Amino acid sequence: MGCFTFIKVMMILFNLAIFLGGGALLGVGIWVKVDGQSFLNIFGTLSTSILQVVNVAYLLIVIGAILLVIGFLGCYGAQKESKCLLIMFFSVVLIIFIVEVAAAVVALVFTGLAETLLTGLVTPLLKNKYGEDPAFTEIWNLTMSEVHCCGLNNYTDFDDSYFYKTHNSYPRQCCGDKVDICNRTQAAEMAVTGCFPQILQEIRTNAGVAGGVAAGIAALEIAAMAVSMYLYCRLDEK
Repeated sequence: MGCFTFIKVMMILFNLAIFLGGGALLGVGIWVKVDGQSFLNIFGTLSTSILQVVNVAYLLIVIGAILLVIGFLGCYGAQKESKCLLIMFFSVVLIIFIVEVAAAVVALVFTGLAETLLTGLVTPLLKNKYGEDPAFTEIWNLTMSEVHCCGLNNYTDFDDSYFYKTHNSYPRQCCGDKVDICNRTQAAEMAVTGCFPQILQEIRTNAGVAGGVAAGIAALEIAAMAVSMYLYCRLDEK
């Protein structure tokens, strides 16, 4: 078996795996969208908050569809030795790679800006929907209890909020879950940190693992682009 044939076979098998994985994710996404209750029954109450925070169905459908396209272009393009499909595969992976690099740069350089934007988006929701929208309230209660945090930044996120005006108090998580009614003085004394700093600190703590995973994915993408370009160029010699 020559080098060209070996790389071609590896390209086909690798992208076939991607294609099948994308199909599985797409199928699960459609299942969650059509019959979300079964998903909740299987994966428990935690999945309820996950489904509310991130629309898992649409996320899985999008990721699955992208993987299907990539897997098809790479697998079929290598099998049929199609220069058109191979260059399309290269282009799609390159676009995804550029987007990932740009997102990483933005996350590293503009963390403060991201915090400002997030605060501007989430704080009004906390003020208007917490205590009024049962699903939204349940999500934040679960998050604040599990992470041991209060609001996005701190208890002041609930100042002049629907919840404060209705109960004349802050969520009990703002006092460390130690009281039933959390007033301003107690919240200030407890100084429970916001959820965003806690989550950000967790991300920084696990930055090595996240960076390793990201580097591995980037390496696979570069390898896929290199292999597709190798096959593309060798086709001119055949």
